[in-house]
Amino acid sequence: MIEGASLDWEKEEWLHKKTRRLWAFLAALACVMWGISGLFAKSLFNVSSEITPMWLSQIRMVTSGIILLIVAVILKQKPIATMKNKHDAWMIIAYGVFGLLPVQLFYFIVVQKANASIATILQFIGPFFVLGYLTITHKQVMRRLDIIAAICAFLGVFLLSTHGQFDHLAITPAALFWGLLSAVGEAAYTLIPVNIVKKESSMVVTGWGMLFAGLSLVIIQPQFQAIPNKSEVWLYTAAVVIIGTIIPFQIMANALRYVVPSTASLLDAFEPFSATIGSVLVFGLIMMPMDWVGAVLVVVAAMALNIIPKKRSNKIGQNKLSK
Repeated sequence: MIEGASLDWEKEEWLHKKTRRLWAFLAALACVMWGISGLFAKSLFNVSSEITPMWLSQIRMVTSGIILLIVAVILKQKPIATMKNKHDAWMIIAYGVFGLLPVQLFYFIVVQKANASIATILQFIGPFFVLGYLTITHKQVMRRLDIIAAICAFLGVFLLSTHGQFDHLAITPAALFWGLLSAVGEAAYTLIPVNIVKKESSMVVTGWGMLFAGLSLVIIQPQFQAIPNKSEVWLYTAAVVIIGTIIPFQIMANALRYVVPSTASLLDAFEPFSATIGSVLVFGLIMMPMDWVGAVLVVVAAMALNIIPKKRSNKIGQNKLSK
């Protein structure tokens, strides 16, 4: 009996490990999808000047928000009931307008003005704004590792922006400006929903957040441009919505049940590197040696922040589900 029980335990443990490896692979695939969605966006902007980051952000967020809420209804997660709580409703609206909106819109502006690689890497410094916010508001003491990581991250941004030359700016000031604002938005969308996602479905919160963010942009710019009615336009747009939002959202939502947060944070590196490699292969982006050094510094520095004590990690809600 004991030997049989031991064999059953070993078989069960083997299955658990296999399941964790599978979901780790799928989580990495989700990050790659987020990275290459920027390539589809760049292709879309190259089709016509009438296709703008504003238009793409509106379409992506409204469509994705509606789809996620429909799926939530099918799964009986009661999205309407969530909005009946005034406090939760206002938090979700703030999450959409001050978090998701800048993350999406400013990201696409940088993709248009520069490329998906720069846009993704600049957005990757968002955790440092989270760290700064917690240091100021919660009197959180910065560790030596935090300081070193921050220096490495901003050194990486400097190298990417200048190719390592003090008298030369490799990207436009506008791209750098919107990229940094995108990182601030990344910090906001990480911090705002910390408490609400503990009691509500992340699919419901993200669905409503995207819908409110998209509708806010429609209010800001209610008139749509004359978008060329070409097959590639709708193909690339569908890719941004499906490959860049719906599929990776579902994968990551399930993967986080099996993959520990520290592993998930390491897998995040697949996003900027897939965007960078894709930009090199598809759009002929020329990466100087200092650019690669800068990219590695930013990614490694951001991942270093995840080497954190358990009690501190609870304060920082990592909402990865709506890139």
